[in-house]
Amino acid sequence: MKQTPFTPRRWTRAEYDLLVEQGVFEDEPLELLGGQLLVAEPKGPYHATGVGKVTDGIRAALPPGWVVRVQLSIALDDESEPEPDIAVVAGTHDDYLDDHPARPVLVVEVAHSSLRFDRSRKGSAYARAGLSDYWIVNLVDRLVEVYREPVPDPAARYGWRYGSMQTFGPGDVVVPLALPSASVAVSDLLPRSADKGGT
Repeated sequence: MKQTPFTPRRWTRAEYDLLVEQGVFEDEPLELLGGQLLVAEPKGPYHATGVGKVTDGIRAALPPGWVVRVQLSIALDDESEPEPDIAVVAGTHDDYLDDHPARPVLVVEVAHSSLRFDRSRKGSAYARAGLSDYWIVNLVDRLVEVYREPVPDPAARYGWRYGSMQTFGPGDVVVPLALPSASVAVSDLLPRSADKGGT
């Protein structure tokens, strides 16, 4: 007897949002990425400290008219609604009462144990959506990886990747592509060096 192979059920963002509104995933740390529901890793104290420092550092550098969203959803495409650690969007919080922002000018992931995932899957999803400025605050190597120039790549997880990647160390500054006046010292984004866990 021939058996039918199992096929994972793909979800749309509209379906996911409806389930979230109905409380189906209450208290479950889920993200929708490429049509799949992914369980987010627990956020340890070192990661949380990193997210706090990145939030403070970027917020302090921004001119008026920009919002720093922390671990909140973005409407990436029809099958992805990730929750990046940081997303910088235009306007005010009230501008996003009816829908999540779709095109942040900067997305940042703070990575420790999630470094490989953030480079490959998250990076490919962000590139596919055309996000032009993606940073990984790499807590392992204590630097910031800046990804730009999305390009198609059939070998990448979601068919896209970033064509440019630069690294910046503690003595450097990084500047958001869309906000050239907002320079941020890398040292302001990194927690004290410690052998700690987290994502």
